[in-house]
Amino acid sequence: MNSTLKAPLGFDAPIYVTRPVLPPLSDYAESLEKIWQSGFITNGAAQHQALELALCNYLHAPHLSLFNNGTLALLVACQALQVKGEVVTTPFTFAATTHVLAWNNVTPVFADIDPDTLCIDPNGIEDNLTPQTSAVLGVHVYGMPCDVHAIQSLAQAHALKVIYDGAHAFGTETHGKPIVQYGDATMLSFHATKLFHSAEGGALCVANADLKKQVDLLKNFGIKNEEEVLLPGINGKMNELQAALGLLVLQHVDLEKQKRQALRNIYEARMNQVPGVRILKAPSHASESQQYLIAIIDEAQAGCSRDDLQVRLKPFNIVTRKYFYPLCSSFDCYKHLPSAQPSRLPNAHRIASQVLSLPLYGNLTADDVHRICDTMVYCLQTA
Repeated sequence: MNSTLKAPLGFDAPIYVTRPVLPPLSDYAESLEKIWQSGFITNGAAQHQALELALCNYLHAPHLSLFNNGTLALLVACQALQVKGEVVTTPFTFAATTHVLAWNNVTPVFADIDPDTLCIDPNGIEDNLTPQTSAVLGVHVYGMPCDVHAIQSLAQAHALKVIYDGAHAFGTETHGKPIVQYGDATMLSFHATKLFHSAEGGALCVANADLKKQVDLLKNFGIKNEEEVLLPGINGKMNELQAALGLLVLQHVDLEKQKRQALRNIYEARMNQVPGVRILKAPSHASESQQYLIAIIDEAQAGCSRDDLQVRLKPFNIVTRKYFYPLCSSFDCYKHLPSAQPSRLPNAHRIASQVLSLPLYGNLTADDVHRICDTMVYCLQTA
């Protein structure tokens, strides 16, 4: 312990992991005025149609369907693709990823993760395939692309569907293609914590027009018209208030990404020089999603555990998140599964004890990030 170091100045107010991009309130009020004049506030009206088209063009998605949240979008993807039996997925993700399988009466089978990308390891997928496997549900963790080519090869060899949870991957590209062009379906989340948001919301990007028709039916109770209901659906529609906000936020996304990249550069330059700290970075064939800034803390080298570092940062008003911890495979509702045993998921368990999500959003300044880095170094060196 080095107790002679001078403590850096803390922040007067909490600095959180992220803050939502908010357009000028007057712009949103103007959009609301149009909605009020139209008299339509849901059921695929003008704002919904405009946002669906704008996002399809922005993301270069083959087909896109808007939802009131990402979880329902993923739930409907499983229904539309008729997944059943078992689905191989990752334990290193948000709870919703695994829950949608349970809600579809599908057994999640957990495969270990790649220690570099933190995404599901294709070798782990192959090791967990059985005659009951119907699909792979991969997660582009923090916007880091899965090994899409290896997963697609496995899927073709074993006649599996491929669904991606792309909640963090808005606008990400890999191998020269938009990430939403891989797999049978990709879910995007538009929750307020995301780079692009509509307060709450989500979308499902699918590979063909027939699948989009099926998705659109399923998210609207299975209703074809006033007199025909074709299948048991659910209410997953995005309303006009969400869509209007999304249209405005979309105008600010590119500038927000530029701001976050500049801040990321500071984090990388500063913290990658600190023993035991690695800032997660997208590989050369992929773009940064700018969704989260992740530090991986190796206690043996850093001299301080991730958990201790998080606690030591709080008095300085630096709020971080152990994102994702605990693993989904550790939840009471899944830990009984054979694939959930810790001995089968060594990389996931190690990484879950090391990851720390740091503040990253456009309203931070370069000085703010330097202060955060100074404080992290101080906390590590005085541990």
